[in-house]
Amino acid sequence: MRQLNLDQVRTLVAIADLGSFSAAAQALHLAQPTVSLHVSELESRLGVPLLLRSPRHVQPTPAGAELVERGRRLLRDADEAMDAARRRHAGLEGRVRIGVSTTSVVVDLLPPVFEALAARYPGIELSPVFVGSADSATGLVGGSVDLAVVALPQPALPGVRFTPWLRHEMRALVPAAWPALPKRATPAWLAQRPLIMNEPGTRMQTLTLEWFGRAGFSPRARIEHNYDVAMRGLVEAGYGAALLPLRASHEEAAGSRVRVLPLSPRLVRQLVIGHRTQEPAGGPVRRVVDMLMEMAGQVG
Repeated sequence: MRQLNLDQVRTLVAIADLGSFSAAAQALHLAQPTVSLHVSELESRLGVPLLLRSPRHVQPTPAGAELVERGRRLLRDADEAMDAARRRHAGLEGRVRIGVSTTSVVVDLLPPVFEALAARYPGIELSPVFVGSADSATGLVGGSVDLAVVALPQPALPGVRFTPWLRHEMRALVPAAWPALPKRATPAWLAQRPLIMNEPGTRMQTLTLEWFGRAGFSPRARIEHNYDVAMRGLVEAGYGAALLPLRASHEEAAGSRVRVLPLSPRLVRQLVIGHRTQEPAGGPVRRVVDMLMEMAGQVG
C-alpha cells in the first residue's frame, strides 16, 4: 500500500474540526473539489469510509476518527521536523564539541558562556572534550572537535584559524606555611621547591618549563595534574607550589593557607579560539565563536 499523503491527512483533520468540506477548503486555501479529491483518494487507498456526510454536517466514521487522532500526531511531528531542519540550517540548533586542555577553562571561564548561549540559542548544545592542547588543535583538522580553546603558541594548521580571546597573568600559588616567602617568585627560588605542574602535552606545562628554561633551570614536577581545583587543593595542603593563570577573583579566594605571588619575570597565558575557516557564517559553531568573543570581557 502506498504511504499516506500528509496533505490529504491535513485535509481530513480540517474537515473533522470544522464540520464541512467548504469550511476546510477555506481554512486550507484550497478549492473545494481538491478537498473532495483528497478525501476520496484517502478512502480509496484505505478501502474504508472515513466521513459520514449529511446536508448540514460532516463527521468522521470510527475509522476516520482513528485516522484523525493519529493524523494529528503525524502532522505535529512533521511540522516539528521541518522546523528543526530550518533551525539547523539557520544555525539555531546543533551540538558543538569544544576541545579544552584543562578543567580551568570549563570550570572558571565557560559557565557564563554556557548560560548566555542557552538563553539566546537554546537549541545549541556545547559539549566539552577534555584533551590536550595539541589534540584539541589537530582535532579541528580531523573533525573530532568543532572548536578549541587553547593557549599560544600553536602551529599553523591547514584550514584552521586561531582568534585571540583572553590573556591571563600566571601566578605562583605556594603554601602559606613555607618560611621566608619572597615578594615575587623567581625561577631560581621555585626550582628549589616541590612543584605541581600540568601534565605533559599541555601548553600550560610547556609555558611553565619554557619560563624556567629561559632562566637556565629544568625542574621536575613532584606531581603532574590537569585539574586546577585539585592543584590548588594540593598547594593548600602544603604538597608543593603551582604556576597557574589566575584572575583577581581567584586571588581573593585563595584562602589563608595559600599565598599568591607574582612571577619575576612575568609570564602570560594567551588563550585563543580555534575553528575551521570553512564553517558557515550563520552555523552553530560560528554562533558559539561570536558568543565567546562577546563574553570575553565578562569571563576574563
